[in-house]
Amino acid sequence: MRTMGKHFLLDLKECNKDLLDDLEFIKEVLHTVTKDAGNAVIGESFHRFLPQGISGVVLITGAHLCIHTWPEYGYSAIDVFTYGDLFQPEEAARLIMEKLESKNPSIVELKRGF
Repeated sequence: MRTMGKHFLLDLKECNKDLLDDLEFIKEVLHTVTKDAGNAVIGESFHRFLPQGISGVVLITGAHLCIHTWPEYGYSAIDVFTYGDLFQPEEAARLIMEKLESKNPSIVELKRGF
């Protein structure tokens, strides 16, 4: 298979519940992770659900980060997709796990392509 990109699927369990329901914090995390992993945001969309939970995506040159949170369970599902060499997905995954204070993370890495 010719690999066109990497797709990391993060299941972050036992996260800080307060952080998972803080829209500004979640935005800051994705923006900071993007910068620290070597790129810049070129677009974004976020939504805060009532009574709780956040979904958001940031589009990056050569990548995207997508997050969905369930504060009531201390759980977050995150996709980190990248193609090319402009973005370091391993570093992005590590930083997100750290910032959301996950005590029980798991990561699946998929090679995307044909």
